[in-house]
Amino acid sequence: MTATILRQIVLPDLPSASGIEVLGEVAYVIGDDSPLLYCLDAATLKPNAPIRLFETAHFGTGRIPKNLKPDLECLTAASDAGQNGLLIMGSGATAAREIGFWVDLPKHHGAEAEVHPLSLSVLYAAFRKALPGALVLNLESAAATATELFLLQRSVGTAAGNLLFRGSLAGTLNLLRHRSHVVPAFRPQLYQLPSIEGKPAGFSGASVYKNKLFVTASVEDTVDAVADGAVLGSFVGIIDPQDTSTKALPVQMAQLQLPNGQPYRGKVEGVAVRREVSPHHYELLLVTDDDAGGSTAVVVELSMP
Repeated sequence: MTATILRQIVLPDLPSASGIEVLGEVAYVIGDDSPLLYCLDAATLKPNAPIRLFETAHFGTGRIPKNLKPDLECLTAASDAGQNGLLIMGSGATAAREIGFWVDLPKHHGAEAEVHPLSLSVLYAAFRKALPGALVLNLESAAATATELFLLQRSVGTAAGNLLFRGSLAGTLNLLRHRSHVVPAFRPQLYQLPSIEGKPAGFSGASVYKNKLFVTASVEDTVDAVADGAVLGSFVGIIDPQDTSTKALPVQMAQLQLPNGQPYRGKVEGVAVRREVSPHHYELLLVTDDDAGGSTAVVVELSMP
């Protein structure tokens, strides 16, 4: 498997990109310290009018301060009772990061999206009980099928926390939208990810495409779920969501490389499949965060043997 960068496109006025989802002609992007859901043309990546998720007095500098930001990291398209929308969730690494949103997408041109705030505290309390040892909850990505929701934990500095939580999509939305008080059961699966310079990778992005779970992982030189560290590189891979083994599962991954074959040192935060070029050959659209407020879209050619 190889993952070669074809193009890099700076995304101005879009801070700290943390997730991407492509639906039709629109690429939706979230930033972990922004109150906006950004809407880009999926083909050109030119910005359209964003959707405001919440009001805040702390966005005057263009980034919400680290101690106050909701850390919106998880973004996935989903369907709730027949309504297509986007599920957006904070990482859960601090109390301020236990909020989320359900966005009803417009059913026809000219209509406005409807944003519904969500409290994630009850759900995240259940996730914390399933974490091994003293690991901090730090959900970095989400993906959904018609029935299942996948939430990926990132535990920097250790391979023990590379977990995928899988549970009922409908059950989760029923809880979060106050149609039920039942906390759905999520089963954690442990995955084996590669490392760079002895530092283990951690999940950073996910997206479902044609029954495959495309994932990204990045390597930072830190052991703190909140503090950033030097970025050493990123990977792209594929997980078979049908494999429900209880053993630690290896993930087929390729380290991102530049056209000249040199390793790419950016931190990938999200992934979407633009198209399947041919069998075992995909064009991906990734978003990256430089930890200083800058964001980049990266077009990648993923080839599998």
